[in-house]
Amino acid sequence: MRVSEAAALALATRLLEEHGAPRDHAALQARVLVTAEMKGHASHGLYRLPRLVERIARGVVDPQTKGTQRWRADAVLEVEGSAGFGPVVAMAAIERLAPHIPDLGIGLIAVRNANHLGMLAHYVEAIAAMGLVGIALSSSEALVHPFGGTQAMLGTNPIVIGVPTAEDPFVLDLATSIVPMGRIHHHAATGRLIPEGWARDAAGKPTTDPRRAKAGAIAPFGGAKGYGLGIAIELLVAALAGSALAPEVHGTLDSQSPCNKGDVFILIEPSLAPGLPAQLSAYLDAVRASPSEVAGEPIRVPGDRARQRRAAASRNGFEIDQRLWDDLNALSPSRVLAFEGQRS
Repeated sequence: MRVSEAAALALATRLLEEHGAPRDHAALQARVLVTAEMKGHASHGLYRLPRLVERIARGVVDPQTKGTQRWRADAVLEVEGSAGFGPVVAMAAIERLAPHIPDLGIGLIAVRNANHLGMLAHYVEAIAAMGLVGIALSSSEALVHPFGGTQAMLGTNPIVIGVPTAEDPFVLDLATSIVPMGRIHHHAATGRLIPEGWARDAAGKPTTDPRRAKAGAIAPFGGAKGYGLGIAIELLVAALAGSALAPEVHGTLDSQSPCNKGDVFILIEPSLAPGLPAQLSAYLDAVRASPSEVAGEPIRVPGDRARQRRAAASRNGFEIDQRLWDDLNALSPSRVLAFEGQRS
């Protein structure tokens, strides 16, 4: 079925409010989930909402809190997430640090014990909208095997970089695993096999069964390079946030454990060189206009495809599984359908 952005936001926001979230917290968490759907990343979208509601019911998410902030140094804001919604805790900290960046030049936020952030692009896009360069790093449960190994020892450990330009910001958003574990879970929920090379099962053997992969390990992207970057982020986040390392992390993919991973955000004042934003935009346009190895297929820079999908979804709505939509409505205490949708 196809639903509109407005309908999806209304349902997700109402559902979170009905389970104890203040309206502004519910709206922000809903926005992060719905935007992931609109960008074509259903693994980080509304599929996660039933689990989030269950986590609230079990008391491992506090929908009321923004976390506790303290200045560890002039340019370092330390945040105890206190089991709050990841987007709420993160954006509260970003909004507190950002006004200081013109004086500081650079600042860092270190978060521990907040819940899942969703797509990290959301945060660097918000930082870029403030005219700042943004970098975000996050950790997770042990889900990725080392290069040459078979057992999960690292998190998926995404890194995101956002740079403001004269037009849309440049946004690179990638996990250091070949895919996020959320995509494995989404394949399992929708009954689809995963491609060869994505994962190993609990015995360390290659598998295309997403249910077996959920109990096993994902491959690092790019072999040794992705593994090296992933383990660097693992150590960096733990060192800065004081959070657990992957084998002791839990709470981003289950319904009953407190979330104890870490998140790091870096905000940087860009150069004030005259005309620099326009130069950055012109360079990206030149990359897009460079020769393509496949005739008729234009070159894209990171972030283009997601931006195009979001724009199309804003105009035309997006596809969602009918069963998921029905399940979300069934979670509402009022049992009132927010939107019937249209079957496509």
